[in-house]
Amino acid sequence: MGGIGMGYWILIGGIALISWLVSNQLKRKFKKYSQIQLRNGMSGKEIAEKMLADNGISDVEVISVKGQLTDHYNPANKTVNLSESVYMQRNAAAAAVAAHECGHAVQHAQAYSALKLRSALVPVVSVTSGMSQWLVIGGLVLGAAAGAGFGYYIAVAGLVFMGFATLFSFITLPVEYDASNRALAWLKGKNMLTPEEYAGSEDALKWAARTYLVAAIGALASLLYWAMQVFGNRN
Repeated sequence: MGGIGMGYWILIGGIALISWLVSNQLKRKFKKYSQIQLRNGMSGKEIAEKMLADNGISDVEVISVKGQLTDHYNPANKTVNLSESVYMQRNAAAAAVAAHECGHAVQHAQAYSALKLRSALVPVVSVTSGMSQWLVIGGLVLGAAAGAGFGYYIAVAGLVFMGFATLFSFITLPVEYDASNRALAWLKGKNMLTPEEYAGSEDALKWAARTYLVAAIGALASLLYWAMQVFGNRN
């Protein structure tokens, strides 16, 4: 197990650094585009309600939630949840986020396949993700102490659980990118923003999408690392 520690912490440290850099850049972008006030004077709430109406969606409610970058669409109760600043403010960043979350509502209304698959995985991942790494490590420790056999199968079970979380991360990518594409197409098609406002919204959503990409790559790298430990120790 001594060899596992160093390689794993280098991997996790590298991913954490990249994630931190992308997250910081995202916050800077949102701060920058929060300074670009919309010429149409619409708040995030009003943008969201108009996008829903334009897509023929009347059974989704736009509500305000506490926190920063806590915006999300909840398919269970059909609500577009916008953070307080996005809900009230009238700038390019707020427009981007509001339209993006409505993109998820449109996906739901149109039964977008990737969103359906991700929603189906949510209960599985919520149960398995927390214990997966502990099962792998526990299985490796048990295998080292008592020889292969039972410990190996525990570790493999942990890898399977970890695989579900990794799959979830990768299914999230098309869901997020598609929601942004729907948002940007609507913002442009309805001439909701000036060219400067649109450019800011587009850039903000690109950086938001990169956070999901980093998370997916990190999940895959971690899965491959632990798979090498488990199957490498088998030989």
